[in-house]
Amino acid sequence: MAVELLRPHAAVACLLLCCVTGGVSMPDPGLREALIQLEASMQTGGKMVLSNSEQRLDARLFKMKQEEVARVDFPPAMHFFKARHLIRTSPIFSLLQNMPKGGALHVHDFSMVDVDWLVRNVTYRPHCYMCVTENQSIRFIFSSRSPQTIPQCSPWDLLENLRAKLINTTDLDHSIMGNLTLFTARDPDALYPSQDVVWDRFEQAFKAVWGLVTYAPVFRDYYYQGLTQLHSDNVMYLELRALLPQIYELDGSTHDRAWTLKTYQDVTRRFTAAHPDFFGARIIFTVHRGVNTSVMAEVVEEAMKLQADFPDILAGFDLVGREDRGRPLWYFRDALSLPGERGVTLPFFFHAGETDLEGTEVDQNLLDALLLNTSRIGHGFAMVRHPVARDLSRKRGVAVEVCPISNQVLKLVSDLRNHPAAVLMAENHPMVISSDDPAMFGASGLSYDFYEAFVGFGGIRSHLGSLKQLAINSIKYSSLDPRQQERALALWQTRWDKFVSENI
Repeated sequence: MAVELLRPHAAVACLLLCCVTGGVSMPDPGLREALIQLEASMQTGGKMVLSNSEQRLDARLFKMKQEEVARVDFPPAMHFFKARHLIRTSPIFSLLQNMPKGGALHVHDFSMVDVDWLVRNVTYRPHCYMCVTENQSIRFIFSSRSPQTIPQCSPWDLLENLRAKLINTTDLDHSIMGNLTLFTARDPDALYPSQDVVWDRFEQAFKAVWGLVTYAPVFRDYYYQGLTQLHSDNVMYLELRALLPQIYELDGSTHDRAWTLKTYQDVTRRFTAAHPDFFGARIIFTVHRGVNTSVMAEVVEEAMKLQADFPDILAGFDLVGREDRGRPLWYFRDALSLPGERGVTLPFFFHAGETDLEGTEVDQNLLDALLLNTSRIGHGFAMVRHPVARDLSRKRGVAVEVCPISNQVLKLVSDLRNHPAAVLMAENHPMVISSDDPAMFGASGLSYDFYEAFVGFGGIRSHLGSLKQLAINSIKYSSLDPRQQERALALWQTRWDKFVSENI
């Protein structure tokens, strides 16, 4: 073992010696190959030992990637909205769809189900009303009687009556869909020319979805459908960031957060009973970072109580919303210190570093998240600009939840070959791949994001071992306890072996 540990240093020392003794002689090809192999071994999955069957699949995958990288219209270099149809025809994407990907550790509650399902299923239900806002967005509500008009919105229309007046409802349905997602057939860069524009549209879409998904019958069905879509994409576990809003009934009565959390628990149990190969789901309770300190303290208090009452389903706590416009973590340090001061375990899973505003107060969220003992880092796009945070993250095993498509659509990076996670992947930094808000981006499950990561910033050198390591990481860095992780990993391994045998 000591000899193995010395090899990298010996290779570097030898290279330096060659440089020092003069640049006249030809560099040693053997040394060059050793350095190439050393660098390859340092990447995510670089030290993964593949079985004979895995090596055969890896060889097949390498040929696919060579062809993919040689394409003129290389999907990771394009905006996802323009590339999606190309990705769907890729044999690599097809393989990734079949691959058991482990867990999705960064997905938001009301953007996990295709908007097509929302429109064709939910908006066709009885008692569904819609109004149009002054800025041409839409709002929904389910009500047993005609609802009162809300500010800055037109009078409510019962969709059942509105559709009855139309000969063809297709245009109406497409218009509704367009309000529930960012995805567009138009030029996305022209439609969303800046981060401010795309974030405003993003937030309007969430407001449009809200009245549909917070209606109790839809809330249950939506979550079940979300689990179904993840399961069909060969995802076996979920950690869902959820606002735990008040859920309402047809008569206008509402339920509290405990009811919402218990409903998540009940639906998860029902789903896992029907799908034994799905390991389960846990909830990360979230609050918008735009609240003040007193509200944050109240929410943290409630989070501690919910954690005590629902230890199996509640994984921890996070802040959501646009980092650049919201309050930084340090602003809430007193409220976020309450669990530690009380001796209560409330794990944090902070969004941090989802910004390109280098050197600002918001840019310090990465260090502050680590100071507050976050268990994982959501996005961490700015991680490579923070060597101290990067080193702490690695040493503590605090994984970065990388969401490639989200970062591109929300205009942090245009060409995914230039995503900062390419650096993290090259050095085997603790990381997982997730999809953030797939329905908002015209994606679903994890396969699209795995494609962008593997083909885009993974480069030609990433291989089956990289994919295998990323899937294992999603269990290793989950909130599951060690025994649960062991069981989940065994379940995943069975599916992985089957996947390999069926694709060689």
